[in-house]
Amino acid sequence: MAPLEHQEIEQRLAHLDGWRVQDGSAIEREFELPDFAAGLRLIERVGALAEAANHHPDILLHGWNKVRLTLSTHSAGGLTEADFRLAGEIDELS
Repeated sequence: MAPLEHQEIEQRLAHLDGWRVQDGSAIEREFELPDFAAGLRLIERVGALAEAANHHPDILLHGWNKVRLTLSTHSAGGLTEADFRLAGEIDELS
């Protein structure tokens, strides 16, 4: 899968909720949840989506109620359609 061009990335980003470009080669979204347990539940739900898509984000649970998700297609050296597809599925969770 080929990496997307800058213009394609910006177009796809406009349709996502709360995602931003990170270091030019990834997209990232931060979730603030009611408590630690809610963060764990979100991670579990994202994990199920990631497994079904065979595309796995970097996941960071920090503080007591924040989850940061970072998507990139490492094998392609940047962002691909797979990243935006999974981001859209994650958006439907919240």
